Amino acid sequence: MILFCLPYAGGSEVIYYKWKSYLYSSVHLKPIQLRGRGKRINEDFYENLEEAVEDIFKNIKDKILHYEYAIYGHSMGSLLAYELYYRINKENLRLPKHIFFSGYKPPNVPRREKQIYLLPDDEFIKEVIALGGTSQDVVENEELLQMFTPILRNDFKMLEKYLYKEKKDKIQCDISILNGKEDDITLEEILAWKYHTDKGFKVYNLEGSHFFINNNIGNITKIINQTLKCNNT
Repeated sequence: MILFCLPYAGGSEVIYYKWKSYLYSSVHLKPIQLRGRGKRINEDFYENLEEAVEDIFKNIKDKILHYEYAIYGHSMGSLLAYELYYRINKENLRLPKHIFFSGYKPPNVPRREKQIYLLPDDEFIKEVIALGGTSQDVVENEELLQMFTPILRNDFKMLEKYLYKEKKDKIQCDISILNGKEDDITLEEILAWKYHTDKGFKVYNLEGSHFFINNNIGNITKIINQTLKCNNT
């Protein structure tokens, strides 16, 4: 079983590396590297979310032809995972066994109207910090902040220009919703994810705020192990 992991805004594949030692040996961790960061730092940013999804699809297409897989996305990664499912489905390829949507409202829930990606750097970063939209490690390091600001800005541009389109078919695999107890996502919004699937639906509330993913590696990987083990039986 392959586990494809998609990062939050400003994040790279590195955020998932620690998971490897926690996951069952039967779960093969494959974090996805997006353009403009990490090993792909010299590649151009995506123009929009659709372009990002297409790039991810091309990178995993050969693997999903031959192996069962699941997808985990946190924050922006959840939206990418949602649209990636429908990109895969469009090609009538093997669908994921499970999708983990983490730290994000359902795509049909209206977003705030304010577009912050157009703001000057200082104002943009203040807004991102206020929204809990980037990790504390980056916020507290001026050099890292300068490095990640263009990446963050482009990621927020993709999120803020995204237009939800009602899908004809619901997701045809079980889904899990992971949420930080101190995040600002409401219970009603969490439960609204159920609207998007005809299959199994579970919710996990973990300690922490929006970036609970960084402080709950053991708990999250335990959920993944148990879930994917069930799917393999």
